[in-house]
Amino acid sequence: MMRRLREPVRDLDARAGPGGALGLTPAPDDGCEDERRAALRAAAAVWPAAMAVLLAVPAALIALAAHQGRYDLAVSLALRAGPALALAPACLMILTGWGRMMAHRRTAAMALAAAWIALSLSLLGMDVAAFAAGIGEAATVAVTGAAIVVAAALYPVRAASIAFASMLAAVMIANDGITAASLVATAVAALYALAQLHGGVTDQRAARARRVERADDGRARRLMGEYETHGAGWFWQTDRHGRISYLSAKVAQQLRGASGAGAGEADAAADLIGQPLTAIFAVESQQLETERTLSFHMSSRTSFSDYTVCPAAADAPERWWSISGRAIHDELGRFQGFAGWGADLTARRRADAEIARLALFDSLTGLANRQRMRLSLEQALTPQGGGHGSTGLFLLDLDRFKAVNDTLGHQVGDELLKEVAQRLQRTIGEAGLVGRLGGDEFQVVIPREGNRDRLAALADRVIAALSLPYHIDHATLSIGCSIGIAVAPLHGDSPETLVRNADLALYAAKADGRGVHRFYREELLEGAQNRKRLEDDLRQALGRDQFHLTYQPVVSTKDALIVGYEALLRWEHPQRGAISPTDFVPVAEECGLIESIGEWVMRTACMEAAGWPDHVRVAVNVSPIQFANPALPAIVTSALAASGLAPHRLELEITEGVFLNEDASSEQMFRTLKSIGVRLALDDFGTGYSSLGYLKKAPFDKIKIDQSFVRGAIQPGNRNAAIIKAIVSLADTLGMETTAEGVEQQDEIALIRDLGCSHIQGYVYGRPARLATVRDQLAAAGGYAVAIGHKTSRAIRQKMLRTARLMLGEESGEVRIRDLSATGVMIDGIDLPEEAVGYPVRIELEEGRWVAAVIRWVDDGRAGLRFDRALAGRDMDDAGEGGAWTAGTPPSSPAARRAGGRR
Repeated sequence: MMRRLREPVRDLDARAGPGGALGLTPAPDDGCEDERRAALRAAAAVWPAAMAVLLAVPAALIALAAHQGRYDLAVSLALRAGPALALAPACLMILTGWGRMMAHRRTAAMALAAAWIALSLSLLGMDVAAFAAGIGEAATVAVTGAAIVVAAALYPVRAASIAFASMLAAVMIANDGITAASLVATAVAALYALAQLHGGVTDQRAARARRVERADDGRARRLMGEYETHGAGWFWQTDRHGRISYLSAKVAQQLRGASGAGAGEADAAADLIGQPLTAIFAVESQQLETERTLSFHMSSRTSFSDYTVCPAAADAPERWWSISGRAIHDELGRFQGFAGWGADLTARRRADAEIARLALFDSLTGLANRQRMRLSLEQALTPQGGGHGSTGLFLLDLDRFKAVNDTLGHQVGDELLKEVAQRLQRTIGEAGLVGRLGGDEFQVVIPREGNRDRLAALADRVIAALSLPYHIDHATLSIGCSIGIAVAPLHGDSPETLVRNADLALYAAKADGRGVHRFYREELLEGAQNRKRLEDDLRQALGRDQFHLTYQPVVSTKDALIVGYEALLRWEHPQRGAISPTDFVPVAEECGLIESIGEWVMRTACMEAAGWPDHVRVAVNVSPIQFANPALPAIVTSALAASGLAPHRLELEITEGVFLNEDASSEQMFRTLKSIGVRLALDDFGTGYSSLGYLKKAPFDKIKIDQSFVRGAIQPGNRNAAIIKAIVSLADTLGMETTAEGVEQQDEIALIRDLGCSHIQGYVYGRPARLATVRDQLAAAGGYAVAIGHKTSRAIRQKMLRTARLMLGEESGEVRIRDLSATGVMIDGIDLPEEAVGYPVRIELEEGRWVAAVIRWVDDGRAGLRFDRALAGRDMDDAGEGGAWTAGTPPSSPAARRAGGRR
């Protein structure tokens, strides 16, 4: 780049030709102008002597002629010397810059003046021959000496000196003609002009080189100054003994630290001059080998690069630099020291430290984050990391935290998480490391602790601490937490295995009603693996036509006429046989298959119901996931069009869960569905969101009273009947029909009719049946339903969904409790043969408490057990504690319960 910057100067000087070399043309740049003025100043410095000679020699000759009485000679001498006498002072003015003329004009003026002075001296020399012998020779010498002095004074101004010499030669030829002497004089003048011209060209080039060098030096200094002052870099230099001879001022100031407070940068740099480089810069203790290497390079005079150093002074601020250096030698190859450069690493080191902190700590709570918790767990599990013995691992998930975020906003949710983190740290204390994995998930690593009792006690303290009320933003909040516990090496000897098993234990704690802790058991992994296999099979079931629908009748309480059926999904697995909807529907919801399965149910139900009598409707369950899909109205319209079913014969059952995210899209969905002409039923009323506000906005045609309210309603003193009557009154006021679900006993039919319900659905009128059986039911008895089952109600049952362990002989397995009464329990999730009826078993109703029972019946993955000894009231309460749901509280998957049928 520097070479390109020099090209214009060289080209301009070349175009100027000899005039440029002699300074007769305008200067191409300020540097050239300065060089020419310097030459004029050099001539001006000696011109007073030449002027004195020019004034003295003619004056002496004129005085001599007058003294000899030769006045005519004196007048002639005066006339011939007049121009020289007049121009001598003028030349001094020209040389000293009179009139602020440009250098090339002053040079031209000096050349013209020099020619006149040469002419004047030549004419003067001719007249001195008139003096007498002896005096004439002396006068000639004087004139010649004056010419020599003038020529010497004009030498710096090459154009003027050439003009002076050329005029002398020209006058000699004009006076003597072509003679040997005149030719020699001419040749000498020509050679002198050529020499001056060559010298001018050489000087011009040298001057240009000096200007470029000065410009480069100035530019380098400016750039270096800017870089040192405003950039992150700096420079240093040492002598041959390794002592500092130059150091950027800003680094010197930083090195002085507190001891240099108040001192200027220049003073700081001066104080460090002469100190050894290795005494000024220190190396971090983690890199002591670098310090030895730096000393080695200084002594061996070899180059080095990118060594990280910091100030050696104890009171210096915390700073880091990267320095590099190389040995420098003079023209003779002698070592002169080191020169190097450096870069400030402070900002980068601090940024790296902050990144490292953020990489290991949660930015919201200040707890360890997922990465640090993993590293800590790895260290606790490896002997090299100091781990030995057992290690406990807690996985915590906050209960009801999402409701806080949804209702009060994320800002309150963040403040709540901070308080949770503080309580968690206080409770755990020095026992372990607490971390936040994200969202409302926390983890605790408890090294050297594997005692189940102590871990359980600590988990209980955590649950109790986190369940206390929180006071945030003038609001009192109540949440809880569930904890899954895994212990190494019993439950795994790698971080991945231990975390997986703790997560399975957490899942079990949530399934058992939340607000509890559970230890990992092998059965949990088996259940998760079964669930994974179930998900894999479920992805293929729809394409392989393994699904079918069954229908449960909906009967009018007025005359027992069948007015409709609810479509219920069933899965017939080719290897496993019939799989309960309570098993596969939650999996379908979690893995995203519920929408495609739901669409198949919609189309199949409409197609099969199209052949029923016109007064018989079909009800299809719509999950909240389907309801949130904007394409639902198009799917419904397409199913009706393809089947030919009248819109009013299709009833869509929607649970209260769709109102959890109540917004404008929900209202628009209701309006769109009603515009199609289908009926809307509010399913499982009273078990979900439990707000009556949506009833005034959602255009429901029917309310379905959940079976939890029907259970025990006929028993004396039970308040469920009053709740049912209140719901019926509300529905009548709003112009809605009501259906009581889960009616099983014939004596409950009259009660439901007396309470005002318009429809009944339950096992009392039959279990869900395939399409062929439905056709037979509609054809028989004129389409009226016939009640079956027990004529009177049995003992009160407590509805729940929780896991338990069943001991059958020497084998045990995990089951789910569905119904619990004082005399027995209904379980599912286990396939028992018919031969198992009457076989004695033991069931763990609560952790560590086993109850003896006998198998009374088995049916489709379910079984009924009769207790050897009836449970007392308190036993019933204890067995029900921690259940996933009781009367009035829904199970974890309403869609699963709906798909299983109405009892």
